Amino acid sequence: MAEARDLLVEIGTEELPPRALRRLADAFAAGVAEGLDRAGIARGEARAYATPRRLAVLVEAVAPAQPDRTVRRRGPAVQAAFDAEGRPTRAAEGFARSVGVPVERLGRLRTDKGEWLLWEGVEPGRPTAELLPGIVEAALERLPVPRRMRWGAGEVSFVRPVHWVLMLHGADVVQATILGLEAGRETRGHRFHHPDPIPVPEPKDWEPLLATRGHVIADMDRRREAVRAQVEEAALAAGGRAAVREALLEEVTALVEWPVAIAGAFDARFLEVPHEALVSSMERHQKCFPVVDAGGALLPRFVAVANIESRDPEAVRRGNERVIRPRLTDAAFFWEQDRKRPLESRLEALKGIVYQALLGTLHDKTRRLERLARDIAEAIGAEPALAARAARLAKCDLATEMVGEFPELEGIMGRHYALHDGEPEVVAVAIEEHYRPRGAGDAIAATPAGRAVALADRLDTLVGIFACGLRPTGEKDPYGLRRAALGVLRTLIEGELDLDLARLVEAAADLLPAGLPAAAEAPGTVLDFALDRLRAWYQEQGVPVEVYEAVRARNPTRPLDFDRRVKAVLAFRALPEAEALAAAHKRIRNILRQAEEKGLAVAETVDPARLAEPAERALHEAVARAEAEIAAPLAAGDYEAVLKRLAALRGAVDAFFDQVLVMAEDEAVRANRLALLRALTALFLEVADIGRLPAA
Repeated sequence: MAEARDLLVEIGTEELPPRALRRLADAFAAGVAEGLDRAGIARGEARAYATPRRLAVLVEAVAPAQPDRTVRRRGPAVQAAFDAEGRPTRAAEGFARSVGVPVERLGRLRTDKGEWLLWEGVEPGRPTAELLPGIVEAALERLPVPRRMRWGAGEVSFVRPVHWVLMLHGADVVQATILGLEAGRETRGHRFHHPDPIPVPEPKDWEPLLATRGHVIADMDRRREAVRAQVEEAALAAGGRAAVREALLEEVTALVEWPVAIAGAFDARFLEVPHEALVSSMERHQKCFPVVDAGGALLPRFVAVANIESRDPEAVRRGNERVIRPRLTDAAFFWEQDRKRPLESRLEALKGIVYQALLGTLHDKTRRLERLARDIAEAIGAEPALAARAARLAKCDLATEMVGEFPELEGIMGRHYALHDGEPEVVAVAIEEHYRPRGAGDAIAATPAGRAVALADRLDTLVGIFACGLRPTGEKDPYGLRRAALGVLRTLIEGELDLDLARLVEAAADLLPAGLPAAAEAPGTVLDFALDRLRAWYQEQGVPVEVYEAVRARNPTRPLDFDRRVKAVLAFRALPEAEALAAAHKRIRNILRQAEEKGLAVAETVDPARLAEPAERALHEAVARAEAEIAAPLAAGDYEAVLKRLAALRGAVDAFFDQVLVMAEDEAVRANRLALLRALTALFLEVADIGRLPAA
């Protein structure tokens, strides 16, 4: 049998969307690998490659064919396969013809239900070369491309027009028509450095050939690190260090095949503009990396990354400087124009910006935020008047020219303009902070006023959109409600704000306009929706889902309290008594449920006089002592101490179940013992339902 050989598939295109490039490459490689696996074709590691003009996958050690497989087919029953003289019937002969053997070559299958004719044979595996076209086409069809395009006169569609297809299995070209093109063994180099075809003898030669002859670094990770190293070196030579934002680094990596970093400079007078605006202009419009000094202050320098090794680098530098200058001039102009009017004067403009059709304008939202932020500030010890002032101004920068041009500066420019207007620093900082956390890796607002406005903003959004009947469905979440809910939870937990989320959503609901279609159920739905978000958040931190479920079963509505319970249950799980007590808790719950289903009486309280067995008296005394001893830590929210104390009940619990019959024939004795078990489980339920934890 032929040996396994590497497989290379390359789709050459016009420039692919940079922000989607890695996702497309990974999906293509995964699709090809999964297709080979489904076909039963043995393979080694699959590696994704991508540049602006190609998607490729190299799969090591791909088998030449599927493995042969044994096939069994059951024919007619023996009783129907032969007549009285033992001659084959038409049914037997037809089955034999269908499998290509004489009747006498057929075997028998005997079961307890009868006997049938049986054919067993070996079906040869299909050659890999025959299966690859379908596998590659299926992988391309499943790429996460929201919108495909057609080109030329054909009906073929893809994310961008396709110019070549390379498909090699070892040294052999795989005969296929992919996206309207015949597959071959030729790749293409850099559009300017080496536009001519480059024949590829074998898959292992492809990447080195592109790098040496084609001026293309095909591996996206290698190219990313080459960009990083060159940018840092160029910034160092320019007298500073590069401020490399990872998202921009990824985007630049997806824009070039042969990166060449070049430092440039701009007029120092632009540094009078807030550095966030300059950085946004450089990064967003020009894809340049800012240069900062040792203290992090912006220098009048930048580093651009060209996709060509120019014979005249100085001309490239001047070109970048010439292009970046008008962008910085625009930022400076917006800065000057916006400061001619106080930030508060833009409140009127918010009346013309619709927030949501049923919820009104941004001006309407601002009025709700003022009241809600004031109430929250009072509850968390912040200055209510300052929080309300920050809420009043929080959305005003959305009506400025700077934020109109650079939407990512919302809040940031509000802080700058507020300080320019002489607003208290607490107010200015809260305007910026109320957008935090902006994403999963971002910190929450650091100041009390900022936290008050951040909570108010998200709560108004959550309750308002839910009251409109627009809750997220599937992966669709156009209002970012999942992110808003997690922002509320993180602010309460990480900020150690012991507020009741149920009361917060009710307060937000009270401020909404009348007549919203789902207003009545919105507070309860938002509360459940928000607490459900904690499941994924805790899982990301390595918290087992059963720990979350144990706490969620008690439905605590204060997120900080919820978090303390989760941490306590995590600590409890590490104790040697945990599994046995979890099992006992499950057993108690089942006993009590069965008693209820059978209509058996359970005493209201435990009557010590009816405790006849030493083990049940010992358990009763242990429960009474534990109840008294956990009262103080329970009131203080020290749930870890509570569960640690309750873990000491294990011995008494084990002895009880070993020596006492709960379902005694005497009704009064049975009801008393059931009451004892109910009292025991109630102690644990003060913290969590530990019966949801793994049991011994």
